[in-house]
Amino acid sequence: MDPKGHAAVVTGAASGLGAETAAALARAGAKVALLDVNLDGAREHAGRIGGLAIRCDVTSADDAVAALKAAREAHGIARILVNCAGVGPAKRMVGRDGPMPLAEFEKVIAINLIGTFNMMRLAAADMQNLEPLADQERGVIVSTASVAAYEGQIGQTAYSASKGGVAALTIPAARELAQFGIRVMAIAPGIFGTPMLRALPQETQDSLGASVPFPKRLGNPSEFAALVMHCVRNGYLNGEVIRLDGALRMAPR
Repeated sequence: MDPKGHAAVVTGAASGLGAETAAALARAGAKVALLDVNLDGAREHAGRIGGLAIRCDVTSADDAVAALKAAREAHGIARILVNCAGVGPAKRMVGRDGPMPLAEFEKVIAINLIGTFNMMRLAAADMQNLEPLADQERGVIVSTASVAAYEGQIGQTAYSASKGGVAALTIPAARELAQFGIRVMAIAPGIFGTPMLRALPQETQDSLGASVPFPKRLGNPSEFAALVMHCVRNGYLNGEVIRLDGALRMAPR
């Protein structure tokens, strides 16, 4: 699908991978709605790229419905959904203070996995009513998994479980939505230079980058966005989780 002229929705679009993806879609001529709980950040970035900022808590059914309604009224039904909203706290299942509070595990699952499913189900329900394009395609959904879905480190039980769920969700969703001409994919990024990691001391960043076989550096959010754009444009990509990690395989810690 050529994104030019089509409506796109990006969650977690105020910063990091989501912000870079929203910018790439806008440069390609898409009408981009930037969804984030950080409305001020989303507005600032939307102003730079010519998009529309909408506050949305992806864990809330009502919030998601309202956000997609606002995006639809401004741009029309989205043919492109990119799920980037997520959190990645590190905490041991059993630490010095005892077991991890269940609410902390639930929060990560709610944002990363349930939030992804929430947006997918609503966007797909809209997409199925669109007129098919020349290749019979109606829409594309790209979600964000992680290499932690496969090699979670100590302290990543919640994060790995959530991202493993996103990875596992991809193929059954692609199979179900195939009847409507909607493709579904996920990207599993490795260690990327998001604002969270860039806030770490340079020595720590260099050490993390050195653990990558090649190239020995942190991934650039623009490289993630470039892969999203390829997923959108390549009509034969479907049902796949694509690792984007420089051949990194995470150690236990």
